[in-house]
Amino acid sequence: MQKQSMVTRRSSLKGIGAIGAMAVLGPQVQAGETKAPPPPKRAGKAKDVREKIFAAVWQTPFVDTHEHLIEEKDRLSGTAHSRIKSDDWSMLFSHYLNSDMLTAGMPKEAHDKFFSPEINPIDKWKLLEPYWPAVKNTGYGQSVAIAIRELYGVDQLSSKTVHEVQAGYEKLRRPGFYNHLLREAANIESCQVNCLAKPFEESAMPTLLMQDLSIVGMFNGPSFSTFGTPTGLKVTSLSDWHKVIDWWFEKYGAYAVAVKSQNAYSRDIDYEQVLAEKVEAVFSKRLQEETLMDSEKKALEDHLFWYAVNKATEKRLPIKLHTGYYAGQNGMPLSRLINNPGSACNLCKASQQTPFVFMHICYPYYEELISVAKHYTNAHVDMCWAWIINPIAAKDFLKKYLLTAPANKILTFGGDYVPVEAVLGHATVARRGIALALTELVDEGWLNPDEALELIEPIMRGNARRIFNLEEKTKLLEQVKWS
Repeated sequence: MQKQSMVTRRSSLKGIGAIGAMAVLGPQVQAGETKAPPPPKRAGKAKDVREKIFAAVWQTPFVDTHEHLIEEKDRLSGTAHSRIKSDDWSMLFSHYLNSDMLTAGMPKEAHDKFFSPEINPIDKWKLLEPYWPAVKNTGYGQSVAIAIRELYGVDQLSSKTVHEVQAGYEKLRRPGFYNHLLREAANIESCQVNCLAKPFEESAMPTLLMQDLSIVGMFNGPSFSTFGTPTGLKVTSLSDWHKVIDWWFEKYGAYAVAVKSQNAYSRDIDYEQVLAEKVEAVFSKRLQEETLMDSEKKALEDHLFWYAVNKATEKRLPIKLHTGYYAGQNGMPLSRLINNPGSACNLCKASQQTPFVFMHICYPYYEELISVAKHYTNAHVDMCWAWIINPIAAKDFLKKYLLTAPANKILTFGGDYVPVEAVLGHATVARRGIALALTELVDEGWLNPDEALELIEPIMRGNARRIFNLEEKTKLLEQVKWS
């Protein structure tokens, strides 16, 4: 791949300083170059502080604590993925923004055509055009619009520019584009990937795409084919399934940065510590594919959840748990989500030696989650995804968090994307939110400028490196040879 064909955002960031950082407030793009408008007029001292904060935020690398990225080789080879149906510019819209398109009124037939590989990429604009004005200003829409602007040099998506967008998509999509997009363009030091296709991905780029070990199928179901079959172990009893869980931790525990469960999509995170003897018969029924009562299903899940959590704790792996808002559309039960923070308290209390990471700020119930982090030593909060669900709420959350709970337990960015291109857009939204939050705290008199600047490195990078033990993991992953 020719380097000059790509946007070199990181190199430009190093030289633009404070004024250049302000480009995100309204950059104009010409021929792939970002030019910053003049900064807003403010009193001299206040303007200087604002520029220093924005510059520091843009120059500080993120540790990205949550993605669903597939391997670059699979993107380049067109390997099937549930969210990637066509290899053209519409792919950037295929994760999250597609939900806004549907809730804005886009018919399902038009939606499916937009993502179909059978439709000419240029003709897809006509399908999107009626709904783009309604969704382009949402966090999801802004993330994609920023990516299109920064990567393809197109400031406004329209019938006149869709050809440029498609050409830019094709030009960028070359071997090495993950490293360029993430490290050079988005200034991301490393990502933590929760693979959706298998429990653990043996990545070809292990220090860039670090991996979580998925535990959800260890206890939800459990998934005999996904987790049991690869081990080669015969499962005839609950103790055999314990051995299956042990196998995964022995094989990948040293290489994983955390374990991850998104089980909150189907139930609350109110896992009780249930003894094995109380669910042995239930597990046998599950093996025989008998229908379980709701109480039996919950008891078995609860027992296996804690078995997996205890194994993770032995391996010094934090527990990442989905909380709050649901992806998708027309299926979210807010009446259940409101219980997530209370259940988080019970988890922290039940296993005080286990570091729990509660993801997505439990939006929209983020005030409650701040109180959990303030009260429990082992509670951490991850802002992954939150910046594009509601950018203003995420900014306000960060302001409130920093004045309420210890600053060493907050993680401020995870793109949470399958398409890698949109990670750049999300990172830009997050940087803007972080810079604005810190600037406002200074303007309002809660922090002095030095205190605000001192917070940037830990909340963007340092906390994640410590919580997930990334120095040790990186050294190990640099030597890994997957079998």
